[in-house]
Formats: sequence, structure tokens, C-alpha cells
Amino acid sequence: MAEPQCPYFRKCGGCSAQHIDYSTQVQNKREVLAKAIKYDNIKTFTGKEYNYRNRMDLIFHKGGLGFRQKGKWDQVVDIEQCAIADDKLNKIITEIRTFFKDPDYFDLRKHTGTFRFAIIRTPQKDSSISFTLNANSSRIAEAVERIKMFAEKTNVKNILVTYVPHNSDVAISEDYFVVKGKDILKEVYLDKEFSYSVQGFFQNNHEMAEEMQRYCRSLLETYDTKEYHLLDLYGGVGAFGIINSDLFKTTTIVESFPGCIDAAKENIEANNEQNTKAIVLDAKQLRKLDLPQPLIVITDPPRRGMHQKTVQQLRVLKPDVIIYVSCNVKQLEKEITNFVYYDIKSAAMFDLFPQTNHSEAVVELRRKKAKEDPRN
Repeated sequence: MAEPQCPYFRKCGGCSAQHIDYSTQVQNKREVLAKAIKYDNIKTFTGKEYNYRNRMDLIFHKGGLGFRQKGKWDQVVDIEQCAIADDKLNKIITEIRTFFKDPDYFDLRKHTGTFRFAIIRTPQKDSSISFTLNANSSRIAEAVERIKMFAEKTNVKNILVTYVPHNSDVAISEDYFVVKGKDILKEVYLDKEFSYSVQGFFQNNHEMAEEMQRYCRSLLETYDTKEYHLLDLYGGVGAFGIINSDLFKTTTIVESFPGCIDAAKENIEANNEQNTKAIVLDAKQLRKLDLPQPLIVITDPPRRGMHQKTVQQLRVLKPDVIIYVSCNVKQLEKEITNFVYYDIKSAAMFDLFPQTNHSEAVVELRRKKAKEDPRN
């Protein structure tokens, strides 16, 4: 047992594992992965137990800012500081709470009011707040003026206003405008710089995400890849592909979200990766690409995993190596059975989310030799 560091533990809907000793949390996650993939030699990577997150989506409510109450979607627990957020982010929480006292908050049941979310991001050398407003409110103009006043006083570099309909529960939208700065943030992994949208996905634990990138590169370095081609599938803004492109003859980044591919193309240019290209394509349409051989694949799908059509095409392509990066061990357990012509060469668990039940896994799959693979 452990003493929770958060005064909102068991009230807030997050961080459900704070009462468990951290070493036990790590062991539990390792065992879950080992059982899921039927492979015992799991490497484990850990970092900070608290104060690691650089993104938080907070809800405006009568008391200020908070998170949903555990088990109650319409109730918000007021929070002054978050134990797993980094120090810079916690300072911004205090700043918002102090400035926006008694806001015209959005009522989760009545669907009235203006201020809905404050999405705060604090990458190493940057910062942003996206204020999400109810697009159907009659007090939007007043709210925007208050946000503009806040933007003049704060040291936060980038301020956005985002609009979402009153009958949806999303925090991000393509309907937004920039009040201050820009809508792009920058982060650095292994000396490579990456731009990404304030509204888009990017790992929220920098230390562990960079460690995972370092580890994946170390796996690739064990192969003679000079004549190989790399496919970075579900590539986002291109981190895996760009970081490892120098090891390969060519690299292809595939991602379905156009905004991410726009950023990936900028990142390719910024890092001078001349053998790398980024393509907008849903992974389930992978068969449309004429990919060169021999091939190595890094696949990093969302929580729902890979579409069955994607899996089928990977079986057709027969890459010599697949590095499967998973944020959902249960889905990984279902999908890894599709790769019966591969052996697990290595597996690792990265604890990007201490004090929760979530983690990231990296599984290295190597295609069996010809005599073991009846398709050859």
C-alpha cells in the first residue's frame, strides 16, 4: 500500500492506482502485458511517479476548474493542483483559476453557459491554453473579451478559443481562432524537432515518450537496414519515421488526419530528411500504396487498434520486422494472434501513465524463416 499524494484521490475520476505502491503498479502492468502476449521476458521502463503530465483537459464549473467526479459524468471535483501534472502546468491552473473567478460556466445537465474546458499544454520550451466555449451561448463575445484580457497578462505563449456545440462533449474542434501566438507547438525527441497542432495528439509524458523512441531506435539498429524501407504506420506528425529515417533507404509515413500530415511534412523539411515522405491515407486502405521491398514496419495505432484490412495487408506485404507500439494491451492481445508467421523477439513496457492502469507496450515481431512460413 502507498499513501496517495493527491487530496482528491477516490473523488476525482483519474489516478485510480495511487493507493498501490509504485513498484507493485509497475509489476502489475508488466504481468498484464506478459499474459496478453504470452511472453515473459518483458523489459520495463519507468520515470517520474508524479508531476509528469504536460497536458490536462480541465472543466470549468461553479467552483473554478476541475475534473469529473468518479462515476458521475455530470459532477465536477474542484481542483487547485493536480499531482500528476508538471509544475509549469500546475502554475497555469492557478493562474486561470485566479483570473476567471465565477465564470459563466457550462452546465453539464442543462447545456447552458459559456466556458466549457481549458486545455493546457506545457511542452519543454512552449505552452498553450485552448479555451473551449459553448458555440450556442449568447455570451460568447463577453467570454472572448475576458480571454483576450487574460492573454495580455499571462506568460503562456499561445492562447486559442475553440467552439463546440452545446450537445457534444468534445473539448477540441476545427472551429477555433488564435488569440495570441500560434496554433502550433514544438517538442524535441533525440535532437529532432517536431511541430504539432495545439488541437492534436502528442504524448503527454515527454521523458518516457523520448525513452520509448530511443528504445525503438535501438531495436532497429540491431538489423542491417541499409537496403530496407521503413513504413511508419499511424505515423501522426512523423516522430518514429523521422527519428529512424537515416537507418533506411526510404521512409514512408502514413496517417489519416490531414493536419498531422501537414505537420509531418514540415517536420521532414525542418529535420532535412530527404529520403522521407508523408502520405494522407487511412491505414485500412494500405493496399493502395505500392510499397518497396524489403520492408520494416513500425505501427502505432490508436486505442481501438488496427483495422482488419490493415492487418490483412501487412500479412500480404510480409515485412521482415514489425515493431508494434500499443497503448491498449487488451487490443494488442487480440491483434497479435493475427501474426502467426512471426516470433516475438523482444517486448517492453513503458509506464507513461503512473498512478493509472494504463501503459505503453513495444513488441518486436520478426518474420519466421522461409521453411517455417508456409506462404513462402
